[in-house]
Amino acid sequence: MSSALEKGLSVISFLAEHPDGAAVTDIAKALDLPPSGVHRLLKELETLGYARQTRNHGDYCLTLKLATSGLSFLARTGIPDLSQPILDRLAQSTRELVRMALSDGEKLVWVGVSQGATSGLRYDPEAEHGQVIHLASAAGGQAWLSGMTDDEAIAAAMRQGLEKTGGSGVSAPGSVAELMKIIQTARKDGYALNANSFMLGMAAIAVLIRHPETGVPIGTVSIAGPAARATPELLRDFLPELQETAAELAEASRAGRNFSRWYAPESPMAQPQKKA
Repeated sequence: MSSALEKGLSVISFLAEHPDGAAVTDIAKALDLPPSGVHRLLKELETLGYARQTRNHGDYCLTLKLATSGLSFLARTGIPDLSQPILDRLAQSTRELVRMALSDGEKLVWVGVSQGATSGLRYDPEAEHGQVIHLASAAGGQAWLSGMTDDEAIAAAMRQGLEKTGGSGVSAPGSVAELMKIIQTARKDGYALNANSFMLGMAAIAVLIRHPETGVPIGTVSIAGPAARATPELLRDFLPELQETAAELAEASRAGRNFSRWYAPESPMAQPQKKA
């Protein structure tokens, strides 16, 4: 890392994954930065109101300032107003978790969620909402990669890393060859489906949201639930509704640039994709 801005943002990203806080030495070790430099960055973030110490001479954690800014920004885009009723209908119909992700340049970010399960066994994604999707292991990520050529998909997955921070499930692809088989199947079927991949005990199915005029992928929508209940057969039964929801979200993207502006025009996903 070269610039102070890059280092500061890396510290923020690290703390975002450690909401209970982390010690200066742990942050420095994880980011391969000198502890003295990390301490100076944290003190500056503290002065600006973005971080605080949990106790005297103790761990540092983020304040809510960054989160509230992000939520305010998302609300002002109009995306929640346009997408939430659509996501809610699918969640109520399937009685499972429904999530929407949008492209943000080279990344895919969960920006919409609706929980259809009201009791019993269910998967709660609160820690992941607003987070960057791990492309290689998440159904939404695999669906997203299926919209690229093989070379583009491999490059995108390797930039992020095959293994998810904190570990993936037992069925997550462990090699590029395994991932490519998954991507090619998703491309052929028109959906990605996995179980015990993103995390142990969770299953999901996901499809691409394509811009209604250009056909360019702009995001994904998925249904997820505990693998004990959300069997492959059940998830495939949901596929027609899921595809209909993707089409509705695509139509909603016509309302200004609220959806499609997130991917950069020069990125691979901004151009119609050739079949691999």
